[in-house]
Amino acid sequence: MGTLNGKVVLVTGGARGIGKAICERLAAEGASLAILDIMLDVAESCANEFKSKGVEAVAVAANVAKMADAERAVSEVIAKYGKIDILVNNAGITRDNLIMRMSEEEWDSVIAVNLKGTFNCVKAAVRPMMKARSGKIINIASVVGRMGNAGQANYVASKAGVIGLTKTIAKELGSRNITANAVAPGYIITDMTKDLSDAAKDAFSSIIPLKRGGTAEDVANVVYFLSSPDSDYVSGQVIGVDGGMYM
Repeated sequence: MGTLNGKVVLVTGGARGIGKAICERLAAEGASLAILDIMLDVAESCANEFKSKGVEAVAVAANVAKMADAERAVSEVIAKYGKIDILVNNAGITRDNLIMRMSEEEWDSVIAVNLKGTFNCVKAAVRPMMKARSGKIINIASVVGRMGNAGQANYVASKAGVIGLTKTIAKELGSRNITANAVAPGYIITDMTKDLSDAAKDAFSSIIPLKRGGTAEDVANVVYFLSSPDSDYVSGQVIGVDGGMYM
């Protein structure tokens, strides 16, 4: 029997990359999925893939940077399943540039999706969680939100903000039996990072004690732990999945 049987999980950015790996891991433990993507066809394709394997799944289209979209998405999930037990805020974008060259649009767009989007989805989902007096909120941050990174002022600020937001949520909602934690991935091998030059990959590996990149499944395993009953007394924490890059 899966440890997440009967649980409903909403994963933003859940149709691709780390988000899809999270969906796969939680579905393997019996969770019903709500897969959110900004493009409905992408979300539907992913949901149909899961349904073909016997997994309960629904596609939700939303731009998490817009509060109205986040509220509508949560309403659609509640209408389908009646509840949300686990919220995984994974949707994120990058617009890298040195700060002296970074445009206002590059700054605003990353903050809007990565930080405001997390706030929007938490705010939309927290009321039904509070009513149920139960819930788990898991926010995907980043190692650079803890240590900084040249050329990513917008992304670093957004992820550092997610960490602070997570800790505040944990303090505000703990009395309602709602936990909030952040996962901070390091250099994870995805379709995006596969395109990096060998020199860039070597530079990352040189500062990682384990001397290799991680996988989306490595991140998903930690998200599963935070979704499971095993983490019921864990809240307000930042768990690194970075091979020791930050310690």
